[in-house]
Amino acid sequence: MEKKSYYITTAIAYTSGKPHIGNVYEIVLADSIARFKRAQGFDVFFQTGTDEHGQKNELKALERGLSPQQFVDEIAGVIRSSYDSINTSYDKFIRTTDDYHQLQVQKIFKKLFDQGDIYKSIYEGWYCTPCESFYTDGQLDHGKCPDCGREVHREKEESYFFRLSKYQDRLMKYIQDNPHFIQPESRKNEMINNFLKPGLNDLAVSRTSFKWGIPVDFDPKHVVYVWIDALSNYITGLGYDVDGNHGDLYKKYWPADVHLIGKDILRFHTLYWPIMLMALDVELPKQVFGHPWLLVGEGKMSKSKGNVIYADDLIKLLGVDAVRYIMLHEMPFAQDGTVTMELMIERVNSDLANIMGNLVNRTWAMSQKYFSGVVENTEVRESQDDELIELASALIGKVEEAMEGLHVADAIDEIITVLRRCNKYIDETTPWGLAKDEANLPRLKSVLYHLLESIRICGVALGSFIPETSEKILNLLNTSERSLDSARSFGLLESNHSLSKDNVILFGRLDVKETLTAFEELTQPKKIEVTPGKPEISFDEFGKVELKVGVVLSCEKHPEADKLLVSQIDTGDKVRQIVSGISPQVKPEDMVGKKVIVVTNLKPAVIRKVTSEGMILVAEEGKSLEVVSIQHLPKGSIVR
Repeated sequence: MEKKSYYITTAIAYTSGKPHIGNVYEIVLADSIARFKRAQGFDVFFQTGTDEHGQKNELKALERGLSPQQFVDEIAGVIRSSYDSINTSYDKFIRTTDDYHQLQVQKIFKKLFDQGDIYKSIYEGWYCTPCESFYTDGQLDHGKCPDCGREVHREKEESYFFRLSKYQDRLMKYIQDNPHFIQPESRKNEMINNFLKPGLNDLAVSRTSFKWGIPVDFDPKHVVYVWIDALSNYITGLGYDVDGNHGDLYKKYWPADVHLIGKDILRFHTLYWPIMLMALDVELPKQVFGHPWLLVGEGKMSKSKGNVIYADDLIKLLGVDAVRYIMLHEMPFAQDGTVTMELMIERVNSDLANIMGNLVNRTWAMSQKYFSGVVENTEVRESQDDELIELASALIGKVEEAMEGLHVADAIDEIITVLRRCNKYIDETTPWGLAKDEANLPRLKSVLYHLLESIRICGVALGSFIPETSEKILNLLNTSERSLDSARSFGLLESNHSLSKDNVILFGRLDVKETLTAFEELTQPKKIEVTPGKPEISFDEFGKVELKVGVVLSCEKHPEADKLLVSQIDTGDKVRQIVSGISPQVKPEDMVGKKVIVVTNLKPAVIRKVTSEGMILVAEEGKSLEVVSIQHLPKGSIVR
């Protein structure tokens, strides 16, 4: 029988910088849902990616001395690396700079224009660059952006507009007829009362004040504004084609089962996006789920507050599955979730190290001690077994019920409840007491079997949330019964077989003081070490140094030194060979084409058998190093 398809997406991350754990939470949440659906037997397609166009990225690239494409290539790599570090199982990572996506966005824009849903006019209003959004006077919050609280500025420019008002009544009817379309319920009420009932304004969907965007092909001074560009990724990533020549993935997976997004972009996904799909005559997604924020300490993370935590740093401190567990367990369904380092340490020590890790370890150890690790179900049952067996048998059904409504934290709590009951069961049955009398060995075998089987069921259930730990548990049990269906029934752990001889510590207890100290080091801004200044020199002495702009023609590693790069640099008057100690911070391929500043009158030197005819300027702080580069001046230009 063909599997039923399931399509889940996250919002695509904006490539303005490295994502913190509040940003990464979304993909971990989506990953847990995707993994659970796969375990249920669904044919899952899980898409995420990056939103790369816009004025903010154009400005950030300029600040860095990079082209916009170079800048977004770098940040997209950082974002993808963050997602990979937390063990997410996405099927596609789309970038809005992908050629096929850009082509379809142009075709979507043209189709909407041709059928009268897009028209040209003049826009004047307040613009927030970080949010890339326009606001009216009434929408401002004390004169500032209502979404991020930053400064706004007045802008007036020619723009194309999308007739949202034309589809307003149709969208209202759709939301009323499909009560689960917007979740949680509070988000739906917010959209209806704050936006649909007062009436939608037509939406500016092009810009002329910057160039980093997808050009409107029939009016190239305009670029497609962020929302038509970014939102359409959900269909272009599957192979949607405006002309009807859709790819197989689109035919198979659309409409999406759930768009998982942050509550701050709910308006764009539940108003603009469905109206765009209506205008394109495309079926709407089944559900948009606006999850709350994961907050640290006093509120939202920001560099100014000094409370920004990055996933890769936290992973070094706690481990991948501990970070996943905290993200998923501490987030309520509809309200923001707040975590502190003290709470994270408590969760690791209590839930993971004690309730889960200690249970698995001591049950394994007792099996090895009393029966050399051989599992046997003697079916010697007593009344005190009933509650544990009943709880374990019902676990998968309860987890499924919670996951059906995307109550992920509740699903995890169901698993912890069974594990906690296992610990209580050990205290009730006292296996060490049973082991003292040979006549009780059949009962002892049964007690250990009940524990191991409950652990197996929990291990299977954990696979969607902390997959590495789940695998360790099931490997320790040496069982082949790992499917979700196998965990619906109690008693499928193989009898008369041996557990693994190699024990593993699932989670070690954290020292509170040491961990808090390490956390402080992660979150506090790094102090720049000030190197003592060199002796003063006169203007005439400095004037002896000749600095020119040079273009790097080629760059390769030094044949005898890993830390050295050998570059051929054209400084206008000649091509110079220069040896630089800038590897591994700088890759040879990244140097080619750069315009660098070269000290051209430095006496030639032989460095590890290779002649160097100058020096390039670099900036350095700690282990970080950056080559100083020039953007516009030609090679041979004098630097002074």
